[in-house]
Amino acid sequence: MPEIELSAGTVEYEDTGGEGPVVVLLHGLVHDSSVWRHVIAELRTDHRLLAPTLPYGSHRRPMTRPPTPDLVNELIAEFLDRLDLRDVTLVESDCGRAQTVAARHPERLARLVLISCEAFDNYPPGLPGKMIGLACRVPGGIPLMVRTLGLKPLRRLPVGLGALTKRPVPDEIVDGWLRPLRTDPAIRRDFRHYGTHVRRTELLEAAQGLRYFDRPALVVWATEDRMMPREHGRLLAELLPRGRLVEITDTRTLIAEDRPRRLASLLRWFVAEG
Repeated sequence: MPEIELSAGTVEYEDTGGEGPVVVLLHGLVHDSSVWRHVIAELRTDHRLLAPTLPYGSHRRPMTRPPTPDLVNELIAEFLDRLDLRDVTLVESDCGRAQTVAARHPERLARLVLISCEAFDNYPPGLPGKMIGLACRVPGGIPLMVRTLGLKPLRRLPVGLGALTKRPVPDEIVDGWLRPLRTDPAIRRDFRHYGTHVRRTELLEAAQGLRYFDRPALVVWATEDRMMPREHGRLLAELLPRGRLVEITDTRTLIAEDRPRRLASLLRWFVAEG
């Protein structure tokens, strides 16, 4: 997997290469770029897809500067700049960093896609988001969280992956997501610092900036989402000057896991027509 040295540390990323439209895929907490594996497989023949593994707890290289949500926003903008990515379709799932990047750094973006993500005042989102915040603040909380999620019979709990997907994520994928937090104290430090430096006003500020994002924007929302309120999808689409909303049934937050083919077909249509 290629990697790039950014101002706050080394970031690994997937890059399919090719001459097609550039799509950058951003994942959520305690996931890595593998959450996009099915979507990448569907789109790689006619798109150039890049999926960085952000310092959200599943990264394998500790940061040289302690990560915060604001720092990750700047890392994403730096990633686009350093790789000279232009006319990008920026896609986010679960986490809301693309909203701030679009509001602050629209110059390299051609389109924006927001997929069942934290927004407005739902930050941290739902019960799992609040549990992660608690784990970051309580001594020993992160190892306890990782041990709990590491027990296969408990992975479908409503405070874990059961809140994010309707269908089980393969154990080898989940084990890969958890391994850095389980084995590396420096990754746990990164994760704790990120979780204790959330600015609750960040996405409210981003929402104000999105009012001026004049590129095509697609909001994709899961009708059975347990973490992200369904009305937030509608509100985001109405907020964006060129926004449109598509709702997907039979899925929860991680549509890329539950309904990857449907999501890939939407992305292909939007990049071509948006």
